[in-house]
Amino acid sequence: MPHTKDHLPDALYRAAQVRDIDARLIAAGTPGLELMHRATRATWRALVRRWPAANELTVLAGHGNNAGDGYLVAALAHRAGWHVRVLAVGDPQRLQGDAAQAHGQALAEGVAVQGWNAQSELRGVILDALLGTGLSGEVREPYASAIRGINASGLPVAAVDVPSGLCADTGCVSGVAVRADLCVTFIGLKLGLFTGDAADHVGELAFNDLQAPAETFCDIPVAARRLDAANLPRPAPRAATAHKGRFGHVLLIGGDLGFGGAIVLSTESALRSGAGMVSLATRAEHVSAVLARVPEAMALGASSANQLMGLLEKASVLVAGPGLGQAGWGRSLLSAAANAPLPQVWDADALNQLAAGWVSLPKDCVITPHPGEAARLLGVSTAQVQADRPAAALALSKKYAAVTVLKGAGSLIAHPDGRLAVCHQGHPAMATAGLGDVLAGLLGALMAQGMDSFAAACLAVWLHANAGLQQGKFGRGLAASDLIPAIRQLLEEHAPCLK
Repeated sequence: MPHTKDHLPDALYRAAQVRDIDARLIAAGTPGLELMHRATRATWRALVRRWPAANELTVLAGHGNNAGDGYLVAALAHRAGWHVRVLAVGDPQRLQGDAAQAHGQALAEGVAVQGWNAQSELRGVILDALLGTGLSGEVREPYASAIRGINASGLPVAAVDVPSGLCADTGCVSGVAVRADLCVTFIGLKLGLFTGDAADHVGELAFNDLQAPAETFCDIPVAARRLDAANLPRPAPRAATAHKGRFGHVLLIGGDLGFGGAIVLSTESALRSGAGMVSLATRAEHVSAVLARVPEAMALGASSANQLMGLLEKASVLVAGPGLGQAGWGRSLLSAAANAPLPQVWDADALNQLAAGWVSLPKDCVITPHPGEAARLLGVSTAQVQADRPAAALALSKKYAAVTVLKGAGSLIAHPDGRLAVCHQGHPAMATAGLGDVLAGLLGALMAQGMDSFAAACLAVWLHANAGLQQGKFGRGLAASDLIPAIRQLLEEHAPCLK
């Protein structure tokens, strides 16, 4: 089950920040063992709620505080009449402090504790209490083998705080990670639970703040904000006297020979997302197809950049890149666009030209790279981008002084001032061509209607992802154009045209 619950807090933190909050709670008078008991009760409630008919539990425990939670959950399950075993991965004698006390309490309750080995049988619900948020570097043995055993078992799996092997800061798998059906996390939501590989490993997400008072968080800056319907920016409603001249003129540039469909998708998306007027400059060969599909758009068959000048003077927002190509035609048009004093959205081949150094990015731009394009823009590998997506998004915004949308699972929106937002919605059926073209047109339309670039990017990404989630329920075969009417409906539900 994907973690799409919108009742979760929107503030996301890094693991070190949550550890700091935990230390503050202890310093303020809440014993660490009491916090562990609170986490235990929250985990037990979530586990029983998820699997109400279960009566058997296998806990895999490491030797940190995460293991302490596991031992105490085992004690609760034993007290409730479940068949319970703890498989200790690592020597329990290495447990210290609160975790050691939790181990002692489990033994006192009569919980069976055995050493784990590769032949250990896993039964019932599995509770992953192995590594938690303190992991640094790749998962080592024997933990790697234990995690592979969990994943191969086919049994229901719950994880304590974070699935073992998943980086709580980046969402990147550190060699191998538990694939949980349920993850119960505490005190503050971790950024890594919402981007990168998290969607394949977190499952349903439950959260408990362990009764941490709000003042504990007051001077800790959030690492990112989770986008949901409650905190999204909204375009203003329209007056009864509204006319097309009040809602911007989007000019889209792209569609070299062989790539005409991309610019058509962006154009239709911009029109259906509320732009007052929409124009496009494309190859003359594509104009008839554009007008057949989107007769409301003003289409120019452009053979050179000189023909753009009149359109650039009339436009209020420019979208460049869908199907633009990297040949002379596209390079000429993008060079003219780069010199126009307009808010702009750069996507696809506009970003590849930027990465190649053929053009400079103008001010007040939004760039929308996928991980491969982001890697070229930063001069690193795609694997390096995916290893720390939040850092890559922020680095792009700083390098290019632009709002950055780093697309992919858990899309990130970064501002040059350090603000970061994450959208964890979406659907795997969205793994198809043309989705980025739809997003670019949507983003241009929202900017044309007066939204600032960061707000427009946040809303566009959320609308796009949730339209994909809605349409993805029909399964494979999703086409990019399927999202456009769904986006229009979601936009109206979120921000009605009339008051």
